[in-house]
Amino acid sequence: MKKIGLSTQIFLGLALGALMGYVVPDLAGHLKPFGDAFLRMIKMIVVPLIFSTLVMGIAGTGDFKKLGRLGGKAIIWFEFATTIALAIGLFVMNVTEPGVGVPISAAVGTEEAAAAGQHSIDMVQYVLHIIPTNVVDAAARQDMLQIIFFACFFGVAVAHIGEKGTLIVNFCQSVAEAMFKVTNYVMHFAPLGVFAMIAYTVGSYGITMLIPLGKLILSVAGATALFIAVVATIASVFTKINFFHLILALKDILFLAFSTASSEAALPGAMKRLHRLGVPEATVTFVMPTGYSFNLDGSTLYSSAGILFIAQLYGIAMPIEQQLLVMVTLMLSTKGIAGVPGAGIIVVAATAAAFNLPTEGVAILLGIDRILDMIRTICNVCGNCMATVVVSCWEKELNKDKFNRLYKEFREEKL
Repeated sequence: MKKIGLSTQIFLGLALGALMGYVVPDLAGHLKPFGDAFLRMIKMIVVPLIFSTLVMGIAGTGDFKKLGRLGGKAIIWFEFATTIALAIGLFVMNVTEPGVGVPISAAVGTEEAAAAGQHSIDMVQYVLHIIPTNVVDAAARQDMLQIIFFACFFGVAVAHIGEKGTLIVNFCQSVAEAMFKVTNYVMHFAPLGVFAMIAYTVGSYGITMLIPLGKLILSVAGATALFIAVVATIASVFTKINFFHLILALKDILFLAFSTASSEAALPGAMKRLHRLGVPEATVTFVMPTGYSFNLDGSTLYSSAGILFIAQLYGIAMPIEQQLLVMVTLMLSTKGIAGVPGAGIIVVAATAAAFNLPTEGVAILLGIDRILDMIRTICNVCGNCMATVVVSCWEKELNKDKFNRLYKEFREEKL
């Protein structure tokens, strides 16, 4: 008998939890401690995982004198695309508001967060607060903004001390790998945690609170389509190559990514297809793997959408200046760990805590994470393929005529 996958188990946990909350709400109300236990396990991973991966990423690429021309151009495009992904995620969520109007804002422990969100923000004090006076205290409080600030400075310093920093980078790599393994362990408790949180939530607030989940899926799908269209248009103008033809040439690869929800499964085929379309192998083999750590646009878009969805779900206002800070935070915290199973949820949980949002909303997101994962995976793969072609054109390795000729040959062969 085939073993049921974790994503299927989580979905079953969502369905059974909703059913139990609807049928026996009194009993479901006693399950909250199990959901809280799962959330606490998620939180315990956050600080060491994000700190170690940030230091690894910055120490490895932060010394721009040692970066090749190819790496520098790739990173510039990665950051440009990531910013667009975050902005579109927030824009679509502000327009569609899938979490607004759900009677869940009276949840225990959210009144204080809602009140905090309603206060006017002193931007000077907010920016000063990002600078930690004691990094150990910041870690103990899980103040993600302060941890990221220190990790960035620390990573740059490690990158500039040469061989002496190798020991620190290796240590951070070992810590990160250990925390990835811990993440895998914790995610095995996800079905029980989702079951308990959904049962408690539906039992307390009614079955109507599940409606926003369908709206969220449609919002994320729409935001992903908009992102791909915007980036393809910008890339087409920049390179004089029709990137919509590139997407058509990759459609079977993108379908594989969507159906498996695995960027890794689509990587070999995507690299081979790009080489077939004229992108030099050296560029493909450098930019694509690098992008899998630094340019997972779908994961960053999902993270921004998830944060705003949790705020809307619990009736917490997030003014534009606070949303801009969310963008900056996610731009850094999603680097290096977005491809790890369960890491997207950890980033959302950490960022939610940093902005005084209830982390209980993370368990609700987990229930539909498989569907959202399929959507963000197709965005990740497409974004990396477009980035590789952009860098190749930027390096003057691929021109319009060459691409059009190879694309025409490819289409004729497929027909």
